[in-house]
Amino acid sequence: MEILNLLLFAPLLVIFLLANRAEQARSADGSGQTWAVLAYLLLAFLWLGLLSGGLLLQVTATALLNNPQAREDFLINLEAGGLTNAELFVSRLPLLGLSVWLPALGGLLLLWRPVRRWVARIVPVDPTNVVHAVALACVMLVLINLGFTLALGLDTLADILTLAPAEQRGAGPLSLWTQTVAFIALAFVGVGWPLRRSLAATLERLGLVRLNLSQVLFGTGLALVLVVALIPLDLLSRTMGFGFDEDVRRLNELLMGPLMASIPGILTLGLSAALGEETLLRGALQPRFGLFWTAVIFALLHSNYGLSLSTAVVFVLGLILGWVRQRHNTSTAIVLHAVYNMTLGLFGFLNLWPE
Repeated sequence: MEILNLLLFAPLLVIFLLANRAEQARSADGSGQTWAVLAYLLLAFLWLGLLSGGLLLQVTATALLNNPQAREDFLINLEAGGLTNAELFVSRLPLLGLSVWLPALGGLLLLWRPVRRWVARIVPVDPTNVVHAVALACVMLVLINLGFTLALGLDTLADILTLAPAEQRGAGPLSLWTQTVAFIALAFVGVGWPLRRSLAATLERLGLVRLNLSQVLFGTGLALVLVVALIPLDLLSRTMGFGFDEDVRRLNELLMGPLMASIPGILTLGLSAALGEETLLRGALQPRFGLFWTAVIFALLHSNYGLSLSTAVVFVLGLILGWVRQRHNTSTAIVLHAVYNMTLGLFGFLNLWPE
């Protein structure tokens, strides 16, 4: 998992470095076209690879579904491997391909300036800025992750995870911190460090400051208020019959269960998520994409919730975190996010959450 994170983020770091180099050169003497072309070519290569892979998966899956004998053999192999809902999994294969190639096509189109000009009508970005173009295109990775999860289905994903050894099912501390470091590195490089901004200027741009006591107390207090507000929402949703999705609960138990079973695990999960997500989303993205769209990306990034009541809760949390970023700074938002996550985890660990 750690190697996978590095393989995913390393090319993105290179692409953002090239994009920032292009903007640096353009600001200095109006040049930078070569660096921009290199950034776009690397990103286009990534999208073309995903586009080809998604189309190949969809075509292969469609052919498999149209060949009864091949379909039967494939189902037998899946069931022999322990997958209980193999029939459902096979029926979703064409959608899995679509969930990859369609956002990849969107990523390619966003490299075309007229498309970015249209997007700039609703998202506050500069369509001529290379860094903004790369950031917009990279949002498609979030849609691929979400689309693939929805196409596969939370139930099927949970079934697949149960086939893995218990120690390999969920995210471990090393995996979480690797992802956190990758998010932070992407945020720093994305806003121009070390090419266009010094470390001090980068920290200022990201809203990362030394906290005072009042900011810590504000973030902690607001987090506790939000946790308490979830209790009547949970009770109301269950009473009205639209409670939190059981597939969401089962999947997250498989993914996060080992970490949620100990105090160190809960602290690790809460702190790593807050540091990485807030630095990247509220620190780097929000000043360019705006509060609303950053909250949307934040919600969609949590693909383990699918599209459920939990997703709506995450979206509202994203709006509040964004407001804290605007009103105070990213560091205060990190405190809020960390305390919120850890408090929910501790409530579950101590069996204090309502049934």
